[in-house]
Amino acid sequence: MIRKILTGALFGFMTLAVSTQVFAQADVNEKRQNLMKGQSAAAKALKAAVEEKNYATVEAKAKDIMGSSDNIVAAFPKGSTTGKTKATGAIWEKSEDFSKAAKNLNKAASELASAAKAGNDADVGVKFKALGDACGACHKQFRAEKYAE
Repeated sequence: MIRKILTGALFGFMTLAVSTQVFAQADVNEKRQNLMKGQSAAAKALKAAVEEKNYATVEAKAKDIMGSSDNIVAAFPKGSTTGKTKATGAIWEKSEDFSKAAKNLNKAASELASAAKAGNDADVGVKFKALGDACGACHKQFRAEKYAE
């Protein structure tokens, strides 16, 4: 009888431990996807603002990207490789490169914000392209085309 109770308790504990891990991973994925969706929305708003030469919006959206880029590395904690994600293993295998890519994005966004504040048309165009290049470089190296599950 005690053996059945212990076996049942062990099974219950193992089920709880596994389900807690699954839910924790889903939460991590959801948080980082929300972060990236926010960056994507800011980038789309930036594109429209650059085309309209609305430099106040360009500056504000570039600063939004600066703020969220500070959180990129933390959004990919070690071991968060499962679940619905486009993150590739290179994020953790080349963590220094991934960190540099996030810093490059932050720098590009900062430079775009400064150019927008100055109202320099040519500089805004160059810095907007550099921001797009920073996004693309990271996606090329650290993001898969399709979700892994």
